[in-house]
Amino acid sequence: MADTPYVTGLFRDRDSAERAYQSLHERGYTKDDLNLVMSDETRKRHFSTDTTTGTQTELGNKAAEGAGIGGAIGGTIGAIAAAVAAVGTSVAIPGLGVVIAGPIAAALAGAGAGAASGGLIGALIGWGIPEERVKHYEEGIKQGGILMGVKPRSAEDAAHFEQSWKAANGEHVYYR
Repeated sequence: MADTPYVTGLFRDRDSAERAYQSLHERGYTKDDLNLVMSDETRKRHFSTDTTTGTQTELGNKAAEGAGIGGAIGGTIGAIAAAVAAVGTSVAIPGLGVVIAGPIAAALAGAGAGAASGGLIGALIGWGIPEERVKHYEEGIKQGGILMGVKPRSAEDAAHFEQSWKAANGEHVYYR
């Protein structure tokens, strides 16, 4: 994957991540194209099912699935909650307290749980993200942030995501 262009960004809250996910949805990308990394605490805080309002989004459901919870995809297009629950492959790494959903989860799962616990940084570097940026992402995840990554289908999509994610308050938005 290191030779493949990739867009990544760190989001400090659910609303920012939802807006960034919406930019993917607008371009025809689905939950299966998205990688998410967040702490289990962040998943619980931002993406647990809201029983008072019944609010579910695609991204939130994907986050829930990352923890093995599952959940129906709601009718909203907002997105992160359902995307997290609905992604086909996800991994919860209890020792690290991290939930990973998307294609990267399949790579980590294939490496085995032992490799996964020490492999998050390696996996991010494997995306082609420079080590210095990975350190920012790791710190941001520890502080409750949500890391999103997607392989764009075109340079035009990449530029759109980079601009949209920055407008959605994304930090360390990177296209390589």
